[in-house]
Amino acid sequence: MLLDGVETLTGDPVEVSAAEESRSRDGRRVLLAVLFAVYLVLLVWIVLWKLETPWVGAGAQRQIKLVPFVRTADSGATAPFDLVANIVLFVPFGLYLGLLAPSWRSWKVAGVIVGASVVLEVAQYVLAVGRSDITDVVVNTAGGLAGLGLLALARRRYRARTAAVMTRVCAIGTLLALLAIAIFVALPLRYASPRDVAIASTR
Repeated sequence: MLLDGVETLTGDPVEVSAAEESRSRDGRRVLLAVLFAVYLVLLVWIVLWKLETPWVGAGAQRQIKLVPFVRTADSGATAPFDLVANIVLFVPFGLYLGLLAPSWRSWKVAGVIVGASVVLEVAQYVLAVGRSDITDVVVNTAGGLAGLGLLALARRRYRARTAAVMTRVCAIGTLLALLAIAIFVALPLRYASPRDVAIASTR
């Protein structure tokens, strides 16, 4: 009877372990959602305003480039640095989507990334804060799919521990990104925004 009472109080070890795993999984999803939200805020800030104070430009600063990569009559070719930077910026997008929605197919993830890229390009046009370039949509999508590919490689290596391991990686990466941005913002050196260039050219 005493042993029966102890079993009733402590519960089945298997059930306790399953409950702990469920709580841990829920906690990871909440943390991932928060990290993803932070990433999206930083992404918008970087893409639209290049870490400068948010501003709205004039109508004359609106530019659209519909031919990817190459030089056109109105715009130059996309710089290699910009291509690499866009890929790197969107790698976490695919990684987060893969972790938060593991049942999604690659085409669905690609669709979300394309949609987000188009929204950012439209926002640049509406706010007149940069050139709306179809190249960015193509490269951003490639970066997001690269992130999804990295997650697939991680799943092969870590299997059941993938979510836990990659959540820690995302947390560390977010902290390092915030630290780097804080250092950049604190530095006196700034890149001139298109608005500042336009104002300077009229003086």
